[in-house]
This record gives sequence, C-alpha cells and structure tokens, in this order.
Amino acid sequence: MPALLATWSFSQQKHRVIADNIANISTPNYKAKRLDYEKFQGALGEAMDRRQGSPSTPFVLKRNAQFHTNSRGELVTTPVIKPSRNGVFHDGTNVSIESEMTDLAANAMLHEMTTTLVNGSFGAMRKAIRGRV
Repeated sequence: MPALLATWSFSQQKHRVIADNIANISTPNYKAKRLDYEKFQGALGEAMDRRQGSPSTPFVLKRNAQFHTNSRGELVTTPVIKPSRNGVFHDGTNVSIESEMTDLAANAMLHEMTTTLVNGSFGAMRKAIRGRV
C-alpha cells in the first residue's frame, strides 16, 4: 500500500508539472520542467526491496534531485528542467505541445490505474470490516 500511495502522489504531482508546462507554452524563455518516471520507478523498487524482509521498516524513497520522502512519509518533488529534444524554439522556450500532451495521456493512465487499485484495496478493507465477503 505505501508504494501504491507514493505512485498515486507522484502521478498527481507530475500532472501539476505538465499542466504548468502547458499553461506556460507561450511564455517567452520558459523552460519546461519534468519529473522522471523511470527514476521514480527505480527509487520505488529500491524502497520496496528494503522493506521485503521486514514490513515494519518505514517506506522511504532515497533523496535525489527530483523527489524524496519527508519525515511524515509524504512524497516531496522538485521538478527539473526538461532537456529539449529538438532544440529551443524561436521564443526561447523548449515546450512542445505534442510532447506535453503525450506525457499528459501517459500520466493520466498511471493515475487512473493507481486510483483504481487504491479504491479496490480500501473497498476490500471496508468489506472485511463490515464482515462481508
């Protein structure tokens, strides 16, 4: 459950970053930001491996330039400048609407999947508490 909740939080925060990029698409010299899902996946895997032997071990993502888990167990993110694939546009931005919309669609699927899994988990707990199978 902690890994699922961390993924859910990551997808929400990544959605904000993508929305900021889209909102600033016509802002001169704006540099798009990103949260790297592959790095998050790697850190998530390491945190899960550390907990494998003992579930009482706190679920903590190691600190890196983009994210970490704070003392309350919440995911804290710091977006980094997105490297431009096709160079910088004439107005000094590196924002590509096509790239942002692709990221948005992929992130929406991740968020929908984690929302469904969290809802299912809590639904199972509710049934167990009520004594229903």
